[in-house]
Amino acid sequence: MRTAFRPYGSRRGILKAGLGLFLLPAPGARAAAAAPPLVLAYGDSLTAGYQLPPAASFPAQLGAALRRTGVAATVHNAGVSGDTSAQGRARLGWVLKSLPAAPAVTIVALGANDMLRGQPVAAMRDNLDAILGTLRGAGSQIVLAGMRAAPNLGQAYARDYEAVFPALAKRHGARLYPFFLEGVAANPQLLLADGMHPNAEGVAVMVRGILPLVRAALADAARAASRAA
Repeated sequence: MRTAFRPYGSRRGILKAGLGLFLLPAPGARAAAAAPPLVLAYGDSLTAGYQLPPAASFPAQLGAALRRTGVAATVHNAGVSGDTSAQGRARLGWVLKSLPAAPAVTIVALGANDMLRGQPVAAMRDNLDAILGTLRGAGSQIVLAGMRAAPNLGQAYARDYEAVFPALAKRHGARLYPFFLEGVAANPQLLLADGMHPNAEGVAVMVRGILPLVRAALADAARAASRAA
């Protein structure tokens, strides 16, 4: 609300107007206080909901699961099918700027396409390290979803690849969900015909597995916001 001022008004009128400005919160502040926390789901096709209706995607099902447990949060789908860690790193700044608010929690689920293409583990590590560092700098609580390497890539590659996720989670103080497809991989009933991507039931299994970590991260974000207020 804007108060009209005359160049020379009475002292009483100026005092009343000043008190009004102090006592009435700005409309933007009221909206910010009422807005639910934002969860950013940041990943590739496993996040985006490859060949699934929007309501069956991981972000949509996660949002519904949070609401069923009494947690008010908005889950933003920032998954892009085919993305490698390098592509995720390249678009992160734009994604953060496009959001209506800073994410309270970010679920990072990248690296599967690096592995499927046999890309160097060191490059993936550097990209994920940069992504987590940016999110940490933005004040977001992080849940890092790990991945397992395909057996055909060899034991050495699998060992180095799978070690990246716990090491980076420790470095950045992130919560680690060791395997994003836990309980889903290699189960034909939970996969699409390609044998790689989850169907709607498979996504539900993924959501149930990661949900406790997301809820804990949201609780930490709420405590941090309360201390900062």
